[in-house]
Amino acid sequence: MFNIQTFNAIAKEGLQTFDLEKYVIDANEPADGILLRSYDLHTYAFPESVKAIARAGAGVNNIPVDACAERGIVVFNTPGANANAVKELVLASLFMAARPIIEGNAWVQNLEVDENIAAEVEAGKKAFAGTELAGKRLGIIGLGAIGALVANDALALGMEVVGYDPYVSVDTAWRISKEVERALTIEEILATCDYITVHVPLRDNTREMFNEETLRILKSNTVLLNFSRGELVDEAALREALDEGILRLYVTDFASPNLMKQPQIRVLPHLGASTEEAETNCAKMAAKELQYYLETGSIKNSVNYPNVDMPYNGHPRIGICHQNIPNMVGQITTVLAGYTLNIMDMTNRSKGDFAYTLIDIDQENQVKLDEIKQELQAVQGVLRVRVIEPLGVMIG
Repeated sequence: MFNIQTFNAIAKEGLQTFDLEKYVIDANEPADGILLRSYDLHTYAFPESVKAIARAGAGVNNIPVDACAERGIVVFNTPGANANAVKELVLASLFMAARPIIEGNAWVQNLEVDENIAAEVEAGKKAFAGTELAGKRLGIIGLGAIGALVANDALALGMEVVGYDPYVSVDTAWRISKEVERALTIEEILATCDYITVHVPLRDNTREMFNEETLRILKSNTVLLNFSRGELVDEAALREALDEGILRLYVTDFASPNLMKQPQIRVLPHLGASTEEAETNCAKMAAKELQYYLETGSIKNSVNYPNVDMPYNGHPRIGICHQNIPNMVGQITTVLAGYTLNIMDMTNRSKGDFAYTLIDIDQENQVKLDEIKQELQAVQGVLRVRVIEPLGVMIG
């Protein structure tokens, strides 16, 4: 039996994907897998039993990803599962940036209610005139699952759309309309667009990508939307750009003391993925990733180990998390050769400093599998070894 530990309220549809003949949820015993949303694991003392963590969402800033990789713990996220929810919020924010809908509603709600209300509203509505999105130029930085959806729908609204993403995948490229222009540099987006929305992960090279230097490239009265991470923006430089009229409005999903109670800054309470559908989709996807790894050793959508998906043929299988250093595969196969094992199938992939090797062996005598595991674990550079037997029975 596998024990899955949850650290947040997980949608029941996700938990229901676990086969109760193979899994227990939150049992009072060491966990094999962790399923969570926003719970902070940076100070969590991981038991040796934990083999994988699945985040029901895209961001993994609440997980010590590198430290987990060093212990052979595979970390998964759920790219694309909440993309539609975020896309819809981006589109809603575009409409509210173009038309002062919120401000107009607040004004009407504060009026005296009497027989003159209709006339008063008619006389005062000119203060809330806006602009149309059709014909305006939208720049999208990051054309992943969310950015691609925004691009296509913005085209349908009549906007001119230009996108920048030097790492766009082939699958995403097929999904994006051919009418979306391609920008070769971020500067092209900054200098030419009326609206800019950013959809990139927070990394060392994206932290404060909107800073004093880049914000000065913007055309005047630009609207910037940030539904990715607050740290992408240098807040001091942002406020200066707003004061100088370079930026007309900043819309973000991430609260910060420096952004509050500013008329040109609209802060939402981290609503991007806060829909019933998105939470359900993320929970189901995260649960399936955990199950697939625990039962077959195959990896899909990991952020710290490479994707390795090898069809499971029912023979004993060995999954090895190890450092990405020379001669690892040679040392692993040498150990197996010492037991006269026939390798039926093998895949090795790397991702940065870490790698993963998955091996199917043709061996009817299972007695020495635990001994093999221990010898492989002793190889320098090996971080974790799992032996998966037929029907999902696992050693380690």
